[in-house]
Amino acid sequence: MKHGETVSIILIEDDDGHATLVERNLRRAGISNCFLRFADGQQALDYFFGTPPSGEIAGKYPPRQDLSNFVVLLDLKMPRVDGFEVLRRLKEAPQTAPMPVIVLTTTDDPREIERCYELGCNVYITKPVEYDAFIEAVRRLGFFLQVVKLPQGQRLAAS
Repeated sequence: MKHGETVSIILIEDDDGHATLVERNLRRAGISNCFLRFADGQQALDYFFGTPPSGEIAGKYPPRQDLSNFVVLLDLKMPRVDGFEVLRRLKEAPQTAPMPVIVLTTTDDPREIERCYELGCNVYITKPVEYDAFIEAVRRLGFFLQVVKLPQGQRLAAS
């Protein structure tokens, strides 16, 4: 990656309201990165491991050849393919294993937290149920993303 390049944030979240709140409040916290959103785990797995998109869809997503430019924000409870399976697949595949994965979900069950770390998540954040607390948690995540150090010279851009 060239100096000064920023990573793309992949948000894998089935709840449209949560996805909007996350992106909006990360931007308010100063994150100016490219956001890609997948509404379920299968869409994300298709993007990372399926046939490369073509036509109009191809222009919507950056090429997959440079996966070092991604940070994944991952919900756990989703239809079709859940976040545990997405996390497992991302961390077992050599081309996606180095990508930082931040689990951002509503559950605070210690067994699920432990399972995520065993599968290789880098950070686990519980989404608060109360609206103002949720907004504050995402704002703090934005500040965290501005200062976190990523492998291979990756960085997150702040505006």
